[in-house]
Amino acid sequence: MITLFEKDKHKNIMFNDLSTGKMIQANQHFIINENEGMVLDPGGHKVHTQLFAEMTSILPISQLKYIFLSHQDPDIIAAVNAWMMMTDAQAFLPSIWIRFAAHFGIDELVEKRITLIADEGRTIQLGNVTLKALPAHYLHSSGNLHLYDPVSKILYTGDLGASPAAPYPVVENFDAHIKYMEGFHIRYMPTTKALKMWLNMARTLEIDIIAPQHGAIINKAHVVQFLDWLDSLEVGVDKLGDAYTVPG
Repeated sequence: MITLFEKDKHKNIMFNDLSTGKMIQANQHFIINENEGMVLDPGGHKVHTQLFAEMTSILPISQLKYIFLSHQDPDIIAAVNAWMMMTDAQAFLPSIWIRFAAHFGIDELVEKRITLIADEGRTIQLGNVTLKALPAHYLHSSGNLHLYDPVSKILYTGDLGASPAAPYPVVENFDAHIKYMEGFHIRYMPTTKALKMWLNMARTLEIDIIAPQHGAIINKAHVVQFLDWLDSLEVGVDKLGDAYTVPG
């Protein structure tokens, strides 16, 4: 467990060591304000039991108010039914993914507690803080959301900024860190245009930490470097070349 921010009655906590075997390394984030908590992208079945147990050390189960699901990938949403059956939390999900998320076994008893977020995003009130669910479509999911916490000034970016193989939890040397991000971004981010549009939005925010779902977090000293690096990057279909050929 790593505390990213703590002041007064506001906390931002990250768990980064629950993935095992062939599972992609993933971070699970909590935001706590006053006596209300939110878990972001809680993950699949193999991390659920341990994460749920860990949560009880930082937040009573009755105080988990929200589950934020940035997109439809199994490392984000596969265990959502268990989370909803074991808590009274309300889930937020990009609207285009509800019919696909249902295949993860969401029970009819809890489906009414899933709030769908339209493409333009929305605000979410957690305790005394107004969180902002931001559009981040095609980074990498076609229906994708990021979450900004204006108290801690943390921007939770899902797969953007991911560095799954980074051997440290916090970036110390950004130039040395690029090798852990570059291949992932070129392959999993489908379009450079989406990066440019996102950057125009992100640069309007006051950001102290970039907190991706995989790998190391990027602190204030390197936020501008990260944004500038993204601005220089060509990804996805823009680097496809002659990939479509008949084998043999």
